[in-house]
Amino acid sequence: MFRVGFSSGPVRWPRSVTWLLQTPRKGSVSKRFIALSVHQVVESVLDGIPEDERLWVSRALNIWFHPLMFDTVNGGWINLLKVKRSGMLNRHFHPAPVCAYVIKGSWRYLEHDWIATEGSFVYAPPGETHALVVGNNVEEMITWFHVCGCRIYMDDQGKQVDYEDVHTKIRKTEDHARYHGLGPDFVKQMIR
Repeated sequence: MFRVGFSSGPVRWPRSVTWLLQTPRKGSVSKRFIALSVHQVVESVLDGIPEDERLWVSRALNIWFHPLMFDTVNGGWINLLKVKRSGMLNRHFHPAPVCAYVIKGSWRYLEHDWIATEGSFVYAPPGETHALVVGNNVEEMITWFHVCGCRIYMDDQGKQVDYEDVHTKIRKTEDHARYHGLGPDFVKQMIR
């Protein structure tokens, strides 16, 4: 929590941000506020693995993601990753942690000696660079990912070639929704 201001009377807040007033500590004269997105939604229930293929956003040939939540306040996202081919996905760096849960199939990071199989939970600590590999024996892989911060794509020499954050994911999903006629609420329902 952080302090954004004091008030002894009515306050006008920017329209782009809503504020939640927290009860001040006893004897305190200041009020504490938490910044929230204007899109703040308390809860949502979405189809985890949708049958409608239009709800999967293409990343590359035979690679899709299905967005579940875009966290614009903390800068992260939750999505399912579906891969229907073997091979290595782009090498990338995470400045913040990532959690994953394998729903179907298996995968590994090229830089590690473990294999994440159905039911595996994976924690990737901040500061790690790795490349996700799907083996030849895997017909389809689906994994739930919670990405905090951003993902920075690297070439083989470790040089940045691209990046992805919650805002680029939202734009890509909005473009996908427009193309497939899913309507503006398709993306809005996932923004926090």
